[in-house]
Amino acid sequence: MSFELIKKVNDAQKKSSVVDVRSGDTVRVHQKIKEGTKERIQIFEGVVIRTDRRASHTSRITVRKIASGVGVEKSFLIHNPLVEKIEVVRRAKVRRNYLSFLRNRSGKSARLKSVNFDREAVNDVQAVVAETEVEVEEKSTEA
Repeated sequence: MSFELIKKVNDAQKKSSVVDVRSGDTVRVHQKIKEGTKERIQIFEGVVIRTDRRASHTSRITVRKIASGVGVEKSFLIHNPLVEKIEVVRRAKVRRNYLSFLRNRSGKSARLKSVNFDREAVNDVQAVVAETEVEVEEKSTEA
């Protein structure tokens, strides 16, 4: 099989619009849950402690939250059709990609320094898609 064919299949699996999620962000992940014949959306809110393979169709984020005094981590494939949407609630200043040190901390020492950011602009996925389409059109007219 040729690499181009594999690339086409992978690109077909990608979502056209994805929010820019980084380590240290506090996010709300809306995920579809199927229970028998019923379907509902469950929200998981926590801190992103890891991002993997951001450019790939297998890009993944690991989100951590404290539930009833116990740390809970969940990994989400960003391009999974069951992941309805991802909202960035807070953004923090971090200096590394994998925040595993947060597992050993609790209380004040587990806090991250918040950074001001434009929440509407980050979470407005349609605007990002429109901008990238305009850039692609400009590049194609130049060539």
